[in-house]
Amino acid sequence: MTPLPRMAPAGPDPARQAILIRRVRLLVAATIGYNLVEAVVALTAGTLASSTALIGFGLDSVIEVSSAAAVAWQFSTADHTGRERTTLRIIAVSFFALAGYVTVESLRALLGADRAEHSTIGIVLAAVSLAVMPLLSRAQRRTGRELGSRSAVADSQQTLLCTYLSAVLLVGLAVNALFGWWWADPAAALVIAAVAIKEGRDAWRGDTCCAPAAGLGSPTAHEASDGCCADDCCADAAAIVLALTASGPPG
Repeated sequence: MTPLPRMAPAGPDPARQAILIRRVRLLVAATIGYNLVEAVVALTAGTLASSTALIGFGLDSVIEVSSAAAVAWQFSTADHTGRERTTLRIIAVSFFALAGYVTVESLRALLGADRAEHSTIGIVLAAVSLAVMPLLSRAQRRTGRELGSRSAVADSQQTLLCTYLSAVLLVGLAVNALFGWWWADPAAALVIAAVAIKEGRDAWRGDTCCAPAAGLGSPTAHEASDGCCADDCCADAAAIVLALTASGPPG
């Protein structure tokens, strides 16, 4: 007897979908609230310490707010899928804007502009974000995948990016404070820019990490094999800055 063809997994039923949409809205509100505080602290501390990495981190927080706001706009209507492409484009452009600014300022710093000073506030902020952001990102990603929303998953990537950028920032600030390696700060900022370009490109293409095929169901074989759905989606950023700092000061 010929076996029946496998059917594509069904999406959540209407009742479950309503719960997930409410959860997305709550997570978006939490993301916006935290990142507003994070942005104010990082930009202020970065300006005082002339830290390109801290300022870049603060701008990333502003971008996370804009990304979350775009997702909130998308889910403010019943037909949220109709707004998904526009939301992804907003997220992508935000990433590209961050990368452009941080790259220019990092190169200026490496070429002899103002060198970053020690920032205790920046170190504490990076440590707190390193603890908070993984939890928020995981909740966003799980909800987005179950709902079948690429933009919600992309927004979780913004938050996950913040987790690894927190690690990058923490290493850069700590190395500068402990050893006086001034170049570690703009080097960390360049890592932030590089990761932002990658995430912006993926969001523009709709190729968000862990976004299910056709918006529904389990991860594809490719996603499962390449580790896309693991919590280390952006771990390369931390690895790059650790390699940079391990190499010691230039010259």
